[in-house]
Amino acid sequence: MIRRLTALLLAGLILSACGAESSVTAMRTWVTQSSFRSSLVVLSSDAHNSAKALEIASMSSANLHTVCAVLLVDTESANASLPTPDGQSTTLLSSAYTNLGAAANECYNAAASPAKRAQALFSMSKGLAALSEAAARIDVAAATK
Repeated sequence: MIRRLTALLLAGLILSACGAESSVTAMRTWVTQSSFRSSLVVLSSDAHNSAKALEIASMSSANLHTVCAVLLVDTESANASLPTPDGQSTTLLSSAYTNLGAAANECYNAAASPAKRAQALFSMSKGLAALSEAAARIDVAAATK
């Protein structure tokens, strides 16, 4: 009886090892399937465009709303790819997307207020910093650099 249980346990371990994928492989697969690299470029560009718009005091409310809405939609789209196979990457990306989403919402309501414009720019810089840190962590977790 003990031999059968031992054999069954060993067979289970061997079978589970056959189907397991390494954390590096899982992360590489996530990077590809989530289009992380292109999302990174898009979000950075959106944040840059929003920041430029926020710095123009004469920017119309309608134009500011459009630029900020683009940032929000792209941030929400990127956020939909979470979680990653790496917990630290997920935490960093979640922070980045939270701050970029907050920046987009603050930007949307900032047309007539220099203080709200400054707050949106601050949230944007926090989001971009977290996004940069997340990208570095993802490179490590996916062993790409």
